[in-house]
Amino acid sequence: MNAQSDERDEAVAATTAAPATGDVTDGAAQPLPEAAKEEPALGSRAPHFIKRSRTLHVSWQVGVFIVGLAVVGAGVSMLVLPGPGWVVIFGGMAIWATEFVWAQLVLRWTKRKVTEAAQRALDPKVRRRNIILTTIGLVIIAALCGIYLWKFGLALPWNIDE
Repeated sequence: MNAQSDERDEAVAATTAAPATGDVTDGAAQPLPEAAKEEPALGSRAPHFIKRSRTLHVSWQVGVFIVGLAVVGAGVSMLVLPGPGWVVIFGGMAIWATEFVWAQLVLRWTKRKVTEAAQRALDPKVRRRNIILTTIGLVIIAALCGIYLWKFGLALPWNIDE
């Protein structure tokens, strides 16, 4: 029993070829940006023999979801415990993205935002601002350390009697 029709797959394939910007085109072929050329198609990456059987495919999806949920849960716990929390969370999202379109879209959006942030960070004005703010912060920390040493000497904070 297949709950998904072949017509749906054909309709999805036809709509993904059209531009998604909402702009009306004159029918002329427009070159895709480099990022769009590199992105793989959305959808399940399960082996073909698993996709053939609906029950096997659903059980595969449940298994992928449970494994991804465990990894994301471990990443969330690592946000408050020692460990690379965000890296593990994105690893769990990557596990989900092998099977679920919504996770693939979230990862694409995240990758795009990280790339944009990296480009902004390389902007000379932003770099200059960041260097100035870092220098000001270091001067403030050095001044506070100097005041502490002048007032208390090399005594640790928990050994001060005042």
